[in-house]
Amino acid sequence: MKKQIDTSLLDSAIVFAVNAHQGIERKGKGFPYIVHPMEAMSIVATMTNDQELLAAAVLHDVIEDTDTTADDLRREFGERIAMLVEAESDVKMDGSKADSWHRRKQAALDRLTASGRDVKIVALGDKLSNMRLIAHDYATLGDEIWDRFNVKNKADHAWRYHSLVNALSDLSGTEAYKEFCMLVEKVFGI
Repeated sequence: MKKQIDTSLLDSAIVFAVNAHQGIERKGKGFPYIVHPMEAMSIVATMTNDQELLAAAVLHDVIEDTDTTADDLRREFGERIAMLVEAESDVKMDGSKADSWHRRKQAALDRLTASGRDVKIVALGDKLSNMRLIAHDYATLGDEIWDRFNVKNKADHAWRYHSLVNALSDLSGTEAYKEFCMLVEKVFGI
């Protein structure tokens, strides 16, 4: 008989994320947005079996991309999960998205660099999922891929992803980190 584990918290987080992202498409990809948080959760599962970290991974975009607030998550899932999701959410800044992009990304990098291992694990799940899609599309489209972003300069994205490699280096012993580094190098070079 197989060992039973309690996945009730994770199951609730998955249902919550599916409902929160219902009907949303992944930026011009033609597939449901929920595929990304589910992949992020799957990546996190290669590094830990901590149900709260897995739940935070599947919920990582609900504050940033839906009407869900941190207080909603706190009530539904507790302080730790809300904190982990907040740590992975972009801070709103004045100005257009393109104008504030560098400031937002630098602020996120600064927070991530100063964060503990749990925050970095959730972040790596998200960033590796994103990098997999970028690498796939870059192989097909080449530099045309950058036209889909608010910031269209490849060098800006290279700066961000190379900075993420450094910010996440505490996880260098994981296969997920090694894959992330390989994909960043493949798309952006050293």
